[in-house]
Amino acid sequence: MLDVAQNVLPVFLMIFIGWLVVALRYLKPEAGVALSEFVFKLAVPVLLFRTLAEADFHGAFPVRLWIAYFAGVAVTWAAGHLLATRLFGTDQRTAKVAGVSSAFANNVFIGLPLVERAVGAEGLVAVSILLAIHLPVMMVASSLMIERAERRDLGKAPERWYSLLRYLALNLTRNPLVFGVLGGILWNLSGLPLVGVPKLMADQLSAVAGPAALISLGMAMRRYGLGGNMAMAAGAAALKLLLLPACVLAFSHLLGLSREWQAALVLTSSVPTGVNAWLIAAQFRTAEHLAATAITLTTATGVLSVTFWAWLMG
Repeated sequence: MLDVAQNVLPVFLMIFIGWLVVALRYLKPEAGVALSEFVFKLAVPVLLFRTLAEADFHGAFPVRLWIAYFAGVAVTWAAGHLLATRLFGTDQRTAKVAGVSSAFANNVFIGLPLVERAVGAEGLVAVSILLAIHLPVMMVASSLMIERAERRDLGKAPERWYSLLRYLALNLTRNPLVFGVLGGILWNLSGLPLVGVPKLMADQLSAVAGPAALISLGMAMRRYGLGGNMAMAAGAAALKLLLLPACVLAFSHLLGLSREWQAALVLTSSVPTGVNAWLIAAQFRTAEHLAATAITLTTATGVLSVTFWAWLMG
């Protein structure tokens, strides 16, 4: 267990360093915004490109991987929704935010560096395949559900389906992660080796992606904190850190994924709630404090749960 903790602890210490340099005013919060933009638009897409360009898929079928992960997300999301409505008696909009906060993992800023460190190249391939659709699927599903709940709570007419499809298409065409994934797959299919100057540049940018992502997340954490809905947020945090990885482990085992892919999916599902849960809540002006508190709680306690899941997966 101590060996596993030594693998996991540096990930969360990097987040703490990012938080500390802003808390002590050594760096301005705006620096974190710029660093986060660099990570999301350049460093991580290059990391995904390099990983998939050099990957050996061994004939693996990625649809099973997507089913294993999103089946776990669906179960956990439903549990978070039921927790909010049945136990706390909230409205539908707040319940949807509770579900999002329970099931939306921070796969880019924490999952990628964690899996790269704990599982290695094979695990990184699995997370890269997941990230090809994770953010668009989660953002669109979250927005659709909260929008429908808002219209039900307020008695508004439903939005037309083709406008929602257009929203999904725009999300995909503007997402830098999708560019990295598609570019890497196309390079892999071409059969060309990634060598020379392109290889060197890709390696150097990929090397900074993980540390930069973690530090930028820590700098952004100053924005959040412990607000209202503490009990409900604590329940959502428990579902996020315990139920989601347990479900993903069960489904990935049932679908016969390799040991490395199982470990990668479980670890990336065990990380804290992603900041996108708060962004979605803020977009609809619904339960922002709930989402922010869930992010803070899962980030503060995530080192313990992630260490447990890393130890369990060997």
